[in-house]
Amino acid sequence: MIQDLHRVLSTYWQQFLYVLPKLLIAIVLLVTAIFIANRVSTLLGGRLRSRSHDPLLPDFLARLSKWAMVLLGLMVALNVLGFSGIVGSLVGAAGVSAFIVGFAFKDIAENFLAGVILAFNRPFHINDTVQIKDLIGHVEALNLRTTLMRTFDGKHIFLPNSLVLKEPLINYTRDGNLRQEFLVTVELGSDATPDQASTIILNYLRTIPDIQQAPRAPYINLEKASGTTADLRVYFWADSEDYRRGVLQLKSRIMQEVKQELLGAGLGVPALGQ
Repeated sequence: MIQDLHRVLSTYWQQFLYVLPKLLIAIVLLVTAIFIANRVSTLLGGRLRSRSHDPLLPDFLARLSKWAMVLLGLMVALNVLGFSGIVGSLVGAAGVSAFIVGFAFKDIAENFLAGVILAFNRPFHINDTVQIKDLIGHVEALNLRTTLMRTFDGKHIFLPNSLVLKEPLINYTRDGNLRQEFLVTVELGSDATPDQASTIILNYLRTIPDIQQAPRAPYINLEKASGTTADLRVYFWADSEDYRRGVLQLKSRIMQEVKQELLGAGLGVPALGQ
């Protein structure tokens, strides 16, 4: 029994010594492929970023090229080890197992292809404020499978690329302009009219540097009027680069100051709303 065990171990050792040079070459090739992939990815990403204002597409292409070169190196290493026949058999059997493999990796392939479409279609840029379903936040990265979003309360959400591609996407900061609105109820009194209240509000809005005056000037619509009150809908355009802090805080400040302007003109303001 001991002799049989010794013979088996000796056989395995001889086979290991026979394969060892190929194994070392395969490891060297794989390590070299990983090193070259990292270098090429870094150089490619740097070149593309220098020619693009948005790092979204350069980063995605750099990651894609890195994994493609690593996969190529792995295939070469397998061929050196003599697994080309096994790889060929797997490829030959792909017709039989295509359905099973396709079903198993459906989500991965779907998210990867969706990432490619998003990288070239570019419905958003890095740091854009977007809304997908009920999620609102800044886009931080587009990976091979997921889109990373950071909400305004600091949460990081990894959304599958297929979800981002399929769902309606609202981009608040794409063109840099965003219209805001609010409703103000004005007590007119005996002498005032809705037009006079609108004039007071518009004159104030024209003095705010953060509000666009041309070509999108602020305006006011009369929504409802009674004997003593009028509901005025105020519209204005602002720079949306910083949506959460910039636009929304500007709107809050304007609502408070419009109320003070109307009160200073002798008009009551019983309500302010969205």
